[in-house]
Amino acid sequence: MGLLALGTYWLARNTPTFAPAAAQRAPVHEPDYFLRGFSVKAFDPAGRMKSEIRGVEARHYPDTDTMEVDEPRIRSVNARGALIVATAKKAISNGDASQVQLIGNAVVTREAPADNPAPRLEIRGDFLHVFVEEERVRSHQPVVLKRGNDVFEGDSLAFDNLERVLELKGRVRGTLQPNRGTAP
Repeated sequence: MGLLALGTYWLARNTPTFAPAAAQRAPVHEPDYFLRGFSVKAFDPAGRMKSEIRGVEARHYPDTDTMEVDEPRIRSVNARGALIVATAKKAISNGDASQVQLIGNAVVTREAPADNPAPRLEIRGDFLHVFVEEERVRSHQPVVLKRGNDVFEGDSLAFDNLERVLELKGRVRGTLQPNRGTAP
């Protein structure tokens, strides 16, 4: 009986044990790659440039699947051929780049198309949330909107370029300039 107990003890001591499974690390907000002095272009099936983003530096965060870009410059051509340009001090984009938050001196400009009499449109603010595919811009902070020579200011903004609907809220002020291009 003693010999059996001693053998069992020896076997228990010398049998390899499996280490407990490593505990899952909590996701940390650290970039997994960087881009410096970059330009990324996207093209449509016909080979025409659809969009381009340039920046000083970009960081991708895998825990949130977001991209932060310093000093971004985004150029996009919509389906009607209108050029849209966006700039800011910083941009945060979701994984598929369908939403971009422009932070710090944010400006979104829709240039006047050559075949359309619509004037140039510029939206400025400290924060602009751009929904790329839907061609919408929102802001919960004060904005200045310039449409041709007309200037509007508001405490918040909701703009839908496809539906041609602009909503300014809060203290709204506007200055409309007379059209000097036509004779009475």
